[in-house]
Amino acid sequence: MSKTSDRAGTATAGAMSPELRPLTIGILAIITCAAFEAMAVITAMPSVAKELSGESSYGLAFSMYLTASLLGTVVAGSWCDRKGPRPALAVGLALMILGLLLAGAAPDFWLVTVGRAVSGLGGGSMIVAVYVVIGRSFPLAAQPVVFGWLAAAWVLPALIGPVVAGFVTQHVGWRWVFLGVVPVVIAAVLIVWPKTRGLGPMAAAEAGPAKGRVLRGVALAGGVFAAQWAVVRLADTQDPDAATVAVLVSLAVVGVVVALLVLPPLLPKGALVLARGLPSIIATRGIVNVAFFGTEAFIPLMLVSSRDIDPGTAGLTLSAGALGWSAGSFVQARVTFNRKWLLVAGSSILSLSLGGFALATATEAPLWVLAVVWGVSGFAMGMTLSSTSVLVLKLSAPTEQGRNSAALQISDQLGGVAGTAGAGALFALLHDPADPGHVPTFVAIWLALWVFTAAGIVSGLRGARSSDDGPGLPSKSMEGTVPA
Repeated sequence: MSKTSDRAGTATAGAMSPELRPLTIGILAIITCAAFEAMAVITAMPSVAKELSGESSYGLAFSMYLTASLLGTVVAGSWCDRKGPRPALAVGLALMILGLLLAGAAPDFWLVTVGRAVSGLGGGSMIVAVYVVIGRSFPLAAQPVVFGWLAAAWVLPALIGPVVAGFVTQHVGWRWVFLGVVPVVIAAVLIVWPKTRGLGPMAAAEAGPAKGRVLRGVALAGGVFAAQWAVVRLADTQDPDAATVAVLVSLAVVGVVVALLVLPPLLPKGALVLARGLPSIIATRGIVNVAFFGTEAFIPLMLVSSRDIDPGTAGLTLSAGALGWSAGSFVQARVTFNRKWLLVAGSSILSLSLGGFALATATEAPLWVLAVVWGVSGFAMGMTLSSTSVLVLKLSAPTEQGRNSAALQISDQLGGVAGTAGAGALFALLHDPADPGHVPTFVAIWLALWVFTAAGIVSGLRGARSSDDGPGLPSKSMEGTVPA
């Protein structure tokens, strides 16, 4: 199909118009399966850590997924621009399945971590492919609605995922939480696969150089891995000698330095210093993720270890967050004012709710109070992250959608890595092996992560106060058309 006919045929089409409905359903199926996988794994992980004696490395299982996603995202960004989204989607599927199989069969916790990393590599590739499919297939006017539905696709997994995963973990075994997701993921990709056949590569002259970005992606993932592994090992080692401390600290510093050196070219210029417009919009995504995902990873562990709540019930608290996320995304799809200000509103609500969550944890408030407060946090994230997705596609020229979608996902995943790895390091430093449910340990983690919500407000303001619509915005004549 030619670009001209493709553009003419879908210029005014809605997401559920006859020509776009199959693609919309396929994309929603992929996100639904990814959501179920995420909710199921986080529900089962306390039992995995307990059985395989991996409590001290608990956060590493989550942060390694996101670390590998960084590499998958960088590679997929340039790959999608050059070859279209289909190759990245296929390879991402294969890697995600391989990772699930590895984790499900792992005899030791470090192998579970390896499996999560392989799945993360595949997940990073798949999500960029999905973003490119949306950017190149749907009219600009329909994209906020599509991203709202992507958030809504978390509702059913959020409701049944923790219950199913908790039941399977208690009565069948946690391994089947990983293994049982495999056929579901395959089915979802098979639905969308035929609908992406017409989305070929961009013209060779339009696609930027890929080799340098891939090498930087490898260096970024390696630096992040080295830093978080060294920090976790340092916190986990009992009475380390001076030489061990020096080696681990040096490794952590080198990892951070390498990551900071290679990161700027992977993001829009000025993202690390919160330049106005698109750079700060992308930075906001990562900053709020530090706070939210660092907290979320440890909520089930806190409830299971400090309140002796079963994994399924503990996971339902996360369901409240996912439902709130869907509501926030639904709201953002219907705003009539400048969408950029939603970043400020979302970050502000997140700051209030995470502060309230720390207070509710400290006072050992009832479970329903924690669920309600976490639902408000999810609402803030749904409003903020869905808005960043829409804005990045809007502010990107068609030839830059792969790279800028990858930059958004890099910020997203790097924030998640920093949050989960930082929370994991704090837990390893502060927790008492004889009392893993010590409530003040978790409160300290929540408060440390809360600081990043204030930074999110600042970056949101910088993004909202741009003097124009950004360097990559298509001309007004392209409004309502499909980026080819």
